[in-house]
Amino acid sequence: MPIQAVTLNQLPDLQSISRETFTATFGAENAAEDLANYLEEAYNTDRLTSELENPDSFFYFIYQDGEVAGYLKLNIDGAQTEKAAPDSLEIERIYIRQSFKRLGLGSQLINHALAVAQQFHKTNVWLGVWEHNTAALNFYKNLGFSQVGDHIFQLGSDAQRDLIMQKTLTV
Repeated sequence: MPIQAVTLNQLPDLQSISRETFTATFGAENAAEDLANYLEEAYNTDRLTSELENPDSFFYFIYQDGEVAGYLKLNIDGAQTEKAAPDSLEIERIYIRQSFKRLGLGSQLINHALAVAQQFHKTNVWLGVWEHNTAALNFYKNLGFSQVGDHIFQLGSDAQRDLIMQKTLTV
């Protein structure tokens, strides 16, 4: 059971891992108040319930040694966070818990996202990544993503620049 769809019954687990991994990834570089406000806004029960119930959004847990090691959120069509071409799939969130990094789980989640894109006949996969997250930028570049634009990611009072990275799938 390495990768499984997340169900509404797993909302507490999703909420917990979302807050944990976002904080581990971005907590040190952001003001505590901005971070706390973002975590409450992005990962509150009502918002995650709505996202889980959206037919154009898909959440997956990846497991390692029987534990939830990370998660993935994908969007198609109207659920995408940017106006994207109808043939696109967005990777909105991809996070691995600190204790499970460097095991190839991120690559497994990306490969799962690419497979889902093909199931929905999408020819492009895109995501936004913070311009200062060099480890993630290098990870995506090594997987064949390239920068096609940018946008602002608002974290509390801090407007941050995300690079839009895209990979075109071969049919």
